[in-house]
Amino acid sequence: MNNIKKNDLLTLDITDMNNLGAGIAHTEEGITVFITGAVTGDRVSAKVIKVTKTYLVARLEQIITPSQYRELSPACHAPASCGGCCYRNLKYQHELEIKRDYVKSVFRKAGLPDVEIEDTRSIGQITGYRNKAQYPVRQTKNGMKAGFFATKTHDLIPADRCMLQPEIFSEIVAFVLDFAQKNGISAYDEETGRGILRHIYIREGKETGQIMLCLVINADSLSCAKDFSRAVMAAFTEITSVMLNVNKKNTNVILGDKFECIGGRDYIVDRLCGLEFMISAGSFYQVNHDAAELLYGLAAERAGMTGNEILADLYCGAGTIGLSMAEKAKMLVGIEIVPEAVECAKKNAEINGVENAYFFCGDASDTGGLLANAKKTLGDFTPDVVVIDPPRKGTTPELMDYLSDIGINKIVYISCGPDTLARDCAYFKKLGYEIGVVTPVDLFPGTGHVESVVCLTRK
Repeated sequence: MNNIKKNDLLTLDITDMNNLGAGIAHTEEGITVFITGAVTGDRVSAKVIKVTKTYLVARLEQIITPSQYRELSPACHAPASCGGCCYRNLKYQHELEIKRDYVKSVFRKAGLPDVEIEDTRSIGQITGYRNKAQYPVRQTKNGMKAGFFATKTHDLIPADRCMLQPEIFSEIVAFVLDFAQKNGISAYDEETGRGILRHIYIREGKETGQIMLCLVINADSLSCAKDFSRAVMAAFTEITSVMLNVNKKNTNVILGDKFECIGGRDYIVDRLCGLEFMISAGSFYQVNHDAAELLYGLAAERAGMTGNEILADLYCGAGTIGLSMAEKAKMLVGIEIVPEAVECAKKNAEINGVENAYFFCGDASDTGGLLANAKKTLGDFTPDVVVIDPPRKGTTPELMDYLSDIGINKIVYISCGPDTLARDCAYFKKLGYEIGVVTPVDLFPGTGHVESVVCLTRK
């Protein structure tokens, strides 16, 4: 390692890529080198910018020989510092292979090398698939701008549009910025804590076309709120909900706790898996509609219900997963920690005429009281099938112990974090569960994220 120094120029062959989109190469001494922008199969010239005891980081200087996997005409034209589409220089088919390899590698590291990992499933759409966007707003020397934060910073990269989002989102953002500047609505300043407009938050119902626009403000109210809602709804007939969110805290968290509807309704409606869903500003809803249908269909397939089972949907959010499977269950019991989402789930069941679904507040980490509210209403019961879709940090040992202790025979695990999925599967295995086939699903083309679904069956 001592003979390689910062600013040294290396010629390297890229043999792999990681889930952050960096090309991986090795020096003649076997030292691992990470190079952002390099693609598997490239031969490159790279300048060393960081030296550690175990690896190097280098900046791509020249592509000497491009890889067969390199995408020569990327759809994304944002500055590389954006960091959102880390695989934009990679042909999509190879991206799917890398994501499968990533899932395989984390299962191997978790001591589960024999678990079968299928090919990554995809709907094939790689642009315009996101139905949700959150744009930070800042004052620049060229006026008020919105865009995205550069990787690992809060430096704003102004962005007129993003290849992952519908084009109408950029048109709405431009309208909001113009209105704000004309009406004296200042941009938030992180350093001083002053200024009003922090973020522009947009959600779209892909099947219905309905759009929710939410302004995140560093104030209790907006004096021109009614004028704004009338103007933006007149300019964009797709907007059926205009919201304010109050966030006056000095925090990196985007949304505060208080929402106010200033135009239209406080929700939008979308259709997913043949059902209609109300989507509030604070409720979880998959950002890739069509890929979510693929994912939920796989989950229902793995659950293999016959109509006689009690299904428990933990971390149920607005009820989308459970309700998509309810017709195959005798009874659906949804548990969610966010009260607003529970009410949304109840309304979604009512809208779709699902009469065998019940939703309750509960904390998945509080196993002592997890099903307490449900049992007060429904009487004593034990689920036959449990579906869990936890956040990226995965589920907890307490919940896994609890599911084992009460004798759950089948657990369908939907995961947005392969590392924590592999960790949790290893824990379930120790509890006596067999790990079924793991299927990666690409809900976030162009990025390093990948979802997975697996069924765990009690031996």
